[in-house]
This record gives sequence, C-alpha cells and structure tokens, in this order.
Amino acid sequence: MAFTAFRGMKPFSQLMFSLFVMVASLLVFMIVAMLVAIPFYGLESLTGSLTESGMNSAEGLSFLKYFQVVQSIGLFVVPPFVIAWLYHGNIGEYLMLDKTTSFPTYLYATLVVLLLIPLINFIGEINSQMELPESFSGIESWMKTMEESAELMVEKFMKVEHISGLMFNIFMIAILPALGEELMFRGVIQRIFTGWTKNYHWGIWITAFLFSAMHLQFYGFLPRMALGAMFGYLLVWTGTMWVPILAHFVNNTMGVIGYFLINKKVISGDIEKWGTGSEQIPLLLFSIGSVGFLLFLIYRNEQAKTKMPVNQD
Repeated sequence: MAFTAFRGMKPFSQLMFSLFVMVASLLVFMIVAMLVAIPFYGLESLTGSLTESGMNSAEGLSFLKYFQVVQSIGLFVVPPFVIAWLYHGNIGEYLMLDKTTSFPTYLYATLVVLLLIPLINFIGEINSQMELPESFSGIESWMKTMEESAELMVEKFMKVEHISGLMFNIFMIAILPALGEELMFRGVIQRIFTGWTKNYHWGIWITAFLFSAMHLQFYGFLPRMALGAMFGYLLVWTGTMWVPILAHFVNNTMGVIGYFLINKKVISGDIEKWGTGSEQIPLLLFSIGSVGFLLFLIYRNEQAKTKMPVNQD
C-alpha cells in the first residue's frame, strides 16, 4: 500500500518539510559518521582536527574530507530520494531521472560549460568589487571573513600531489555535489517554487539565488547564481535531470583538474583571468556568443519536450 500522507501538501509546507528532512538526514549521517570514525581516529584526534592546527595536519585534513563526503551525502544526496518517495511515490519520475535525451544535447551542455569560463570570470570580477555602504561595514567584514575561511578550506582540500588525491577530489568536489545539489535544488526546491509561483522562470531564479547563498561565498555569489540558473533552464528545456547533473559535474571537474595542473605548474594560472580586463574583451564576446548559440541549439532541439511539471501529482 502506497504511503500517501505527505502528498497534496501546499508548496510552503513542502518546503518546510523538505528542510526538516535535510537537517534530520544530516544529523543522522554525522552522528553515525562520528561513531564510525572514533575507532579509527580516536576521540582526541577528532576534536583536535577541528582546530586550526588540526586542519594543517594530514590526519586532520583526512578527517575533514571524510566529514565533507558524509555531509554531502547526508544533506544533499539522500534527502531528495526520501522527499520524492514521500511527495510522489515514483522517485525517478519526481526527480526526472527516468528520462534521457539525445547525445547532441549532452555534448552541447558540456561545451557550454567549457566555453562559459571567460563569462563566468567576468561576472566574478564584477562581483569581487562589491562594496557595501559604510553603515553595513560590520556585515561586509563578516562576509569577507566567511569568504576567506571558505577559500582557505577549498585550497586545503584541492591541494593534492598525486593522482589518487586528484581522483578523490573529483569524487568529493565534482561527483557528489553534481548529483546531490542538482537533485536537491533543481529536483526538489525548484519544483516546489515552480509550483508555488506557477512560473518556471521564478522557480529557476529563486532556486539559483538559494543555491548560491548556500555556499556562503558572497564575492562569488553572482557567477554561482548564473550557473544555478543555467542548470535550472537545462532541466526545464530537456525534461531530464541528467543534463544539469552532467553540466554541474563538468564545471566542478574543470575546477579540480585546473587547480591540480596549476599547482603542478603544468598550465598557467592566467586561465582564472580569462574574460577579465579590456584586453580580454574579444574572448569575452566569443564566450557570450558561443554559449548563447549552444543554449539556443539545446532549446530548439528540446522545445518539443514538456516543460518541468508544476504539479506534484
């Protein structure tokens, strides 16, 4: 007999209960992960790894990576499946995992992410120059502190010397977020806001805003929101979750591999400046034109498909 108690809920109730499922799942996974880790690390090592000195040790960094994986699974990967079962019953249909599309669409989505680099760098450069009024200096100081902490953590995670470390980073930073964040944000939250507003554009942009805000990196807020919106439109246009998952994976994998190659001095760090500065205007215009054209091809090829459903029935 199907469990239907949570079906037919209003959008606001769905949103609140979804947040509850996320928090509950995270707590369960973190508690279990802590209990599992104690025999291997020891309680004293676990608590010590949370300090700044602990983060600088190999064992402390290993523990933090372990908890990062657990957090991704508990907060983003598992909850969408639970929510889809409770709200709809058919998990694949609710999360739009039961459909696929043509190979050219996947190819175009991959190329879009690759060619988007100069435009994203340009938006990021504008975002980084953000300054708040003097009356908000306290908030601005807090934002900069959060940004620096996030950048420090990412740098520690990304800095690896061997291929094994690179492969683990691809799993931790590319595969898990691409799967979990797309299922949670595009599969659940975007669906809820689309149903709430009865307009998929509002659903996409509200979700993109929340997606970017969740990362607590305010000086990269705009480029991340733009990426989130693009993932949302890819889902709506294609009718399958696998396209935004692929695009998200390619974007994050590029970052992981790029950092590894820059750290190894195989490629120049100038790639991070592509699209910024007056001398980069031709590259920026090429990025805008090529990305726009590829998105048009995706939309044209997929326009016969049904848009993301508003109702949860």
